[in-house]
Amino acid sequence: MSFLHLSFYSAFALSSLGLAFHRTHLISALLCLESIILSIYIALSTLPIENQTPSLTLMPILILAFSACEAGTGLAILVASTRTHGSDHLHNLNLLQC
Repeated sequence: MSFLHLSFYSAFALSSLGLAFHRTHLISALLCLESIILSIYIALSTLPIENQTPSLTLMPILILAFSACEAGTGLAILVASTRTHGSDHLHNLNLLQC
């Protein structure tokens, strides 16, 4: 395993652990999701370079498109929850009350 793979795997694992254990604010959860998507994007963009295959070059573009949609949706939810609940704390959000 090269240093490049180790850094991608550790970035993905640390972002997943941050999302799992640090769930106080919605903005920190969104930031962890963005770092997960960023590590997946960088790993998928270096994969065709290492293997010298042009067939996988569309996947990073699709990942970028989905991450832009995820970021826009997350920020819209952040603004809506801040306006209705007064803060972005995740313990204030309850799906059964909506």
